[in-house]
This record gives sequence, C-alpha cells and structure tokens, in this order.
Amino acid sequence: MLQQLRIDPEFESKIPPLRDEEFKQLEENILADGVVINPLIVWDGVIVDGHNRYRILQKHPEIQYSTYEKMFPDRYAAIAWICKNQLGRRNLTPQQYKYLVGQQYGAAKRTEQFHGNQHTLTNKSGAGQNVQHQKGEWTAKRIARENNLNEKYVRRAEHFAKGVDAAEEAEPGIKQEILSGSIKPTEKAVAAIAKAPPEERPALVLQLRQAKEAESPEEKPKPKRSSAATLQAIRDISDHMLQPNGEIDANDICSELEDALDAMIFRWDTCLEANKKQRTACQGGIEKLTDKGIQYLQKTRRNR
Repeated sequence: MLQQLRIDPEFESKIPPLRDEEFKQLEENILADGVVINPLIVWDGVIVDGHNRYRILQKHPEIQYSTYEKMFPDRYAAIAWICKNQLGRRNLTPQQYKYLVGQQYGAAKRTEQFHGNQHTLTNKSGAGQNVQHQKGEWTAKRIARENNLNEKYVRRAEHFAKGVDAAEEAEPGIKQEILSGSIKPTEKAVAAIAKAPPEERPALVLQLRQAKEAESPEEKPKPKRSSAATLQAIRDISDHMLQPNGEIDANDICSELEDALDAMIFRWDTCLEANKKQRTACQGGIEKLTDKGIQYLQKTRRNR
C-alpha cells in the first residue's frame, strides 16, 4: 500500500522540473523494472527527494518502493541538503546550477545563524552580529569548496536566486523561463528585481521578457554544431553585457566576465564528464580549442 507522504511546495520548488519526455522516460523505466530502485528520501513524512517518483507511484500504487528517513535540525537544513543533492545532476543549465548554489547558501546561512543565535541572543554588546557575519563567511567558503567554486560566485548566486524568486512572485512562470535559458537576462538584471520595491517588480520582469521578444531568428541564428552552440552562448552573454541596463561600473564588468568564465568552465566540465568514453576521439579538437582560449586570454591580459 502506498504510504501517504506530504509534498512541501517550498521543498519541491528547489528541484528543477523534469521535461515531459524525461518524466515519461522515468515512468517507463519504473514500470519496466517493476520497482522504484532508488528510495524516496523523507523527513518526518515530508518528501525531500523523489517527488517525481512519488507522483508515478500515485498512478501505479502496485509498484514496489522503499523510503529512507533522513534527519535535519530544521527546514532550512533540509532545503540546503536538497539543493546540494540536486547540484549533482548532469543536465542542469548554468542558470539552474547558479540558482541551486544560491539557494543552498541562503538556506545554510539561515540554519547556522538560527542555531548560533541560541548561544548569542543574550549578548547585547553587538558581538552576536559579528559572529553571524563570520558564520556567513565560513558558510560561503564551505559551499564554495564543496562545489569547486569561488566565494564570489557563491555570494552572487544568492543574489541571483533571490531575484529569480522575487520575479516569480511578481509574475508566475518567469522562473522557469530564466532557469531553462529560454530568456537570458544578465545576472545583475535578475538580482535587481529582489532589491526593487514590490510595486516596481512587475515592470522589471516585463523588461526581461521584452528583451526575449526583441530577438529575431536573423539576429540569433540557431547553431547546428555543439562548438557553435558554445560560441553562440558566449555571444549571447556579450550581447547582454552591451544592453542598456543602467550604468555599469568596474565591479559590474568584472562580475559579468567572471560569470561568463564560470559558465564556460561549468559547460566544459559537464560535457567532458558526461562523455568520458568519447573524449579520446576528439582530443585533438579539445587541444585546439584549449589553445585558442589560452591565446585569447593571453592577448586580453597583454592589452590591459
């Protein structure tokens, strides 16, 4: 008999949704096996991993399955775990990856600050705030280390995630457009939405969608090869950097360039990790691309 488990909307919202064909393939695999191989991870009767599998079980209650009870000190610790677990997926877009890192960092800070406050609430000297700030610094370093990132990326990812959530609250549906990459606003433009007053957010979201509508097939030709797709992604980033999103200072320029570099590193790591068997066959091409990138970076450094 299917156990009555609860789905927490906030928990589920942290998990990138499966495309229709992915969900169908998962269902077909489960039906073919006659069992859900991976257990549903639950916390006090609430699903923290396995939402799609549980929905398939609701349609096919005869399928065998198992659950694993995982303990968390609070819901923010559960959210941080969900995000960290999802970061292991190979099919994430750079936007989804950044969103999950930002959510993991934000949740981890909240749970660590909460438990730290149990020992600092009675301190009226102001030292408690310094302790919380230090904890936030330590948390950023830990998450950066766990995900092989730098601390600046982790902190910027939190601002990006807050902006995505604020945009979704103002205009439901925009979150999926941003995270799927169907629209590609700058990180700064997304983060700005969370900082704006609530009454101004719908207009800012509209600007993100207008940028999408302004693109035409002639302006953005669809590449046919994976190498062309990579080049087009770089051009997209460059185009957005040149869009009039307000004044841009030296820090913004460095943030945009760092964001582009992080996205490139993420795509290379993902592609090479997912295609280890074919890597030898294209090693010559990889070396040429690597040389091209090194030459460009060396040229950029010389032109400082």
